[in-house]
Amino acid sequence: MKNLIAAMALSALMVVSCKKTENSSTEAVTNDSVHANTFTVDSVKVNDSLKLSDSLTVKYSSTMLVFPDIKDKTLLDSIYFGQKNISDFSKSGIQAWLEKDKKDYFNNIKKDSKDWISDMNFSQEWYSDTGMKLKSKLNDYIHIQYVWGSYEGGAHDNYGFSERMFDLKNNKKLQLKDITTMSKAKIEAMLRKNINKINSGTTDSNGTVNNSEMLLVDVVPATENFYFDEKNLYFHYSPYEIAAFAAGDITIPISWTELKGTINPEFEKRMQIIY
Repeated sequence: MKNLIAAMALSALMVVSCKKTENSSTEAVTNDSVHANTFTVDSVKVNDSLKLSDSLTVKYSSTMLVFPDIKDKTLLDSIYFGQKNISDFSKSGIQAWLEKDKKDYFNNIKKDSKDWISDMNFSQEWYSDTGMKLKSKLNDYIHIQYVWGSYEGGAHDNYGFSERMFDLKNNKKLQLKDITTMSKAKIEAMLRKNINKINSGTTDSNGTVNNSEMLLVDVVPATENFYFDEKNLYFHYSPYEIAAFAAGDITIPISWTELKGTINPEFEKRMQIIY
């Protein structure tokens, strides 16, 4: 099933559960995949599991990137937009924040489950799994993907993605208006037209991509959840955002050629776009 595949896709951020009542580890990891122009990326990972009862085990797993070469606080605040009250962006500061976030998660689960946990009549494993991944560094633009997954009872896991592009030259998060002047309505028309160009796992009996058959919306919105490479601008939609859960997450490309004449000249030059 699609949700099982998605959960497996998140397993790179998760650690197999331990049999002990509590198991905790903190690991600082160096990401060697992107080292250009002295740009260094590290990461900190925190894993913990807690057995609340014979029927319920809870896991916490989170991986956050660390950028020792980025000094601009406004840019760092934007990079860690989903994490409140981070003031120390060093590796030790991020690690301390994760440890606190882990404790808060376990405490909240304990508090919320105290009135009914004794009534659970079958074993369950709940989890919270979040992560950051540096997907690319291109012409001093970096693409960071934020992933989350969770299960706290119910029919299936939940998961989602957030894509953000950052401009290292100008110390800011890129917005769609920094890339193209094309109207939102025209972009949305292109998104609807291109929805079946990338396989999300939803195909018909002939193996043809068929994302459009599971749409829940009439208009595919042009959101700020985008990224780009040398060829295309991509919009990424999490489950339920535009389609049924069974469709999974959907990525829709719009080529630079389709946006020709509306691309910001400075961006076009810096990306060396050739039509």
